[in-house]
Amino acid sequence: MSIHDRQAAVINDFSALEDWEARYRKIIDLGKSLPDIDASLKTEQNAVKGCQSQVWLHASLDNQGHMILQGDSDALIVKGLVALLLKVYSGSTPSEVLMTPPEFLKALGFEGNLSPSRANGLHSMLKQIKLYAAAFDYLLKSKK
Repeated sequence: MSIHDRQAAVINDFSALEDWEARYRKIIDLGKSLPDIDASLKTEQNAVKGCQSQVWLHASLDNQGHMILQGDSDALIVKGLVALLLKVYSGSTPSEVLMTPPEFLKALGFEGNLSPSRANGLHSMLKQIKLYAAAFDYLLKSKK
């Protein structure tokens, strides 16, 4: 499934919800269902800068050149936002991550309905995912 397909599925899931209270509950539920990451990955190197809460993102490549993203946060709503980003971007190639704008964030109204600190944190997490993708894309292209 492509990033576009996963974005469309997320938009569909959230669009069915009546109000922002229901959307927040869904985000919290996503966070609760996010698998725990190994404590060894909760390092300064994996910490996302620009988030008010503690957030860790770890990325690796599988044998097919797809990004495997793992993440966690110490705050429930932020952990849900981490889960949402991982749902959209994990399993994609680095070049696909780089070429696909995060249309779902605007379509869901996150930019206008999250607190400024959460919106900044969300953009910091997205920026970190794009940085991982750029590094992996360079690595993969240099191996050819």
